[in-house]
Amino acid sequence: MDRDIDQINVIPLVDVMLVLLVIILTTATFIVTGQIPVNLAEAKEANQPQHEDPVFMTLTADGRLFLGEMPVALETLGDALSAYPKERLIVLRADRALVLETFVKVVDGIKSHGFPRVSLEVERGEPAS
Repeated sequence: MDRDIDQINVIPLVDVMLVLLVIILTTATFIVTGQIPVNLAEAKEANQPQHEDPVFMTLTADGRLFLGEMPVALETLGDALSAYPKERLIVLRADRALVLETFVKVVDGIKSHGFPRVSLEVERGEPAS
């Protein structure tokens, strides 16, 4: 039974490409949102940040502070921020369940180390009608 191959079977190629697409899309979402989960507060008038290359800090519900992905203590915040220029925007991602006093201490610590531009990242809520 000698048979000539007339067509190339592309179904396995499509299967592999779809699996790769799922992997890439899943990984891309973790890169954009970061790996430290926080429930951001909602604001109806939230704007997209217009600044280039801000420094992201995350404050979790239990009060842990992260500079990028690196955990930082409030006492060593000045040393961690010294690697950045003072005119750089600091974007603070704070969990909505965070105690307000902890949030105020972190913002005060950032400003006391010479970073006057601090912004709070929130989720955009439903606009008021």
